[in-house]
Amino acid sequence: MESESSFSSNAPSIFDGDNYHMWAVRMETYLEAMDLWDAVEKDYAIPALANNPTMTQIKTHKELKTKKSKAKACLFAAVSATIFTRVMSHKTTKSIWDYLKEEYAGDERIRGMQVLNLIRDFELQKMKESETIKMYSDRLLGIANKIKLLGSNFSDSRIVEKLLVTVLERYEATITTWKNTKDLSKIFLAELLNSLQA
Repeated sequence: MESESSFSSNAPSIFDGDNYHMWAVRMETYLEAMDLWDAVEKDYAIPALANNPTMTQIKTHKELKTKKSKAKACLFAAVSATIFTRVMSHKTTKSIWDYLKEEYAGDERIRGMQVLNLIRDFELQKMKESETIKMYSDRLLGIANKIKLLGSNFSDSRIVEKLLVTVLERYEATITTWKNTKDLSKIFLAELLNSLQA
C-alpha cells in the first residue's frame, strides 16, 4: 500500500488541451501502473450480484466497481476545469477516454498534416552559433518524438544524418574522423552525441 500511495504522487500533469498525444501516453502508462487501464480500455460491465452471493463474488464485484471508480476519478483529476466540464456527463471511463481522443487527437488526415509540418520543421533546423550539441540535439529529438507520438516512424538514423550535415564547423574535425573510421550508416545516435560533446 505504501508504494501505491507514493507512486500516485507521480500522476501525469493536468491536460489542458495541448500536447494530447504526450498526455495520453503518460496517462495510459499511469493507469496501467495503477492496474486501472482495463477499466478504461475494456469498459467491462459489472455483473449484478446473485440473490445469495458468495464472499468471493461480493469481493470481485466490489473490486471491479472500485477499479472503475478509481479510473474515472484519475481521468477527472488529470484534466483542467474547462475540459472536466466537457467530460463530466460521461458515465464510463471508456466514453471519457474516447471523447478526449476524438476531440484532441484529431482524425488521420489532421495527424498526417501535423506530421508533415513537423518533418518540414525538422528539415529546416540548423545549429545556431550559441547552441551546444546537447541543446541542438534536444531540439531535433523533441521534433522527432512529436512525430513518433503521432504514430509515424522516424528513425534515429535521420537524426544522425541531420546532425552530421548541420553541425557547426567547429565540429568538423570530429565528423571527419567519424567518416574515416566508421560506417556512417551504422552509427548510433547516442554514440555520435557522446563523441561530439566530448
